Amino acid sequence: MNGGSDMTLAFELEALQGLASPEGVFGDARQWSTYVGVVSEKPTYVVTNFTRKNRIRQDFFSGPRGKRESLESVGDQFDTDRHVFVGTGPDDEDLAEAVGWEYLALEDAAEAAGWELAGEGGDEAESEPVREDWP
Repeated sequence: MNGGSDMTLAFELEALQGLASPEGVFGDARQWSTYVGVVSEKPTYVVTNFTRKNRIRQDFFSGPRGKRESLESVGDQFDTDRHVFVGTGPDDEDLAEAVGWEYLALEDAAEAAGWELAGEGGDEAESEPVREDWP
């Protein structure tokens, strides 16, 4: 992650879920990114529930659109020098290339930024208690 701060960074939801501390990752990413958000094929409520549970404030998210349409829209809406998509495999890499984004595999992003990946077979309930006071 050696780029400047004029960058839009999008995490695929599954990539974000593969990190030990998604909230910490977003905090780190905000230090060297202008915009940070989440894209997914999952329904909006799935993304919203995950980001609320992890206290993540995102600048953009997929909403009812799929990943491709979301990345195209974000790319048009957020005029930064770089648009980087952190994903989890060949399909995400192909998508990034098709819409003109740089692709970064989750493992490579984690290594470059010093982020810890979620443990193999770890249970989400072990990481942090679920807040019961969220609306």
